[in-house]
Amino acid sequence: MKLIVQIPCLNEEQTLAATVSDISRTVEGIDEVELLVIDDGSSDGTADVARALGVEHIVRFSQNRGLAAAFSAGIDACLRLGADIIVNTDGDNQYAGSDIPKLIAPILREEADAVIGDRQIDTIPHFSKNKKRLQKLGSWVVRRASDADIPDTTSGFRAFSREAALRINVITEYTYTLETIIQMGKLNLAITHVPIHTNPATRESRLISSLPSYISHAAKTILRVYGMYEPLRVFVSAGALFLLGGLLLASRYLMFVYLGEGKGHVQSVIIAAVLLIAGIQVILIGFVADLIATNRRINEDILLRVKRLELADNQNEVD
Repeated sequence: MKLIVQIPCLNEEQTLAATVSDISRTVEGIDEVELLVIDDGSSDGTADVARALGVEHIVRFSQNRGLAAAFSAGIDACLRLGADIIVNTDGDNQYAGSDIPKLIAPILREEADAVIGDRQIDTIPHFSKNKKRLQKLGSWVVRRASDADIPDTTSGFRAFSREAALRINVITEYTYTLETIIQMGKLNLAITHVPIHTNPATRESRLISSLPSYISHAAKTILRVYGMYEPLRVFVSAGALFLLGGLLLASRYLMFVYLGEGKGHVQSVIIAAVLLIAGIQVILIGFVADLIATNRRINEDILLRVKRLELADNQNEVD
């Protein structure tokens, strides 16, 4: 059983040593523990520090591509390196490496395909009240969208079985945290969570430059990914709102006609007709989107088979 801990990094020269030293190379139930650093176009000596610390594998981008791309590149590299379990952590030493055995335990017991570390937001002293509220609200929305009971959906400390890692495909460019939970939930993968500890903050978050910006990005990510997997529900709901507005205006006009005052309210008929037509069109678009989603699921299955064939060939070459 091989465990690879991947660490996406952007200018983590000062904190990487603490992160690496906190990761035990001996974990019960695991035969091999290796580290992989994804250097996301760092301008400092992050890659050199990683080499000096004895990190076995380094993936380096020539320029910054963002956290989502770094995460995806790490998952791909870990699979090619033969990982049976992949743990993702941050290079700023936010998460306690000593919690890795607890994080992977449900996977080793074959109770889960993925495990998310629950930071227990209320216990983090450097999180403001507003940030805690927004984290809870975002997690609630993702739980509703994914049908997965995960209390801390933005936690980057998470473990994946090989099967789960093969099946996830990150398409957004901002972050992987919300998207992968919704995706795994819709793919009926078993997801659970365990409580974890966090270390004192070493720097401000680079992902959250401002709360309004983060909310905007998170909302777009949730809507986009949910819409990919439930397009009919999204479009039918939107179309129903248009139809409801049209029916209300039409009813209002008919009421005025009944009272003998219909001549002065022709504009209600026009607007009602526009809303009814728009509602029908949106619902029809939903049916088309649902057909596209069905085709995408077929493509995902083909991609999964291709990945397995590629990895099998790669393993045969190594053997």
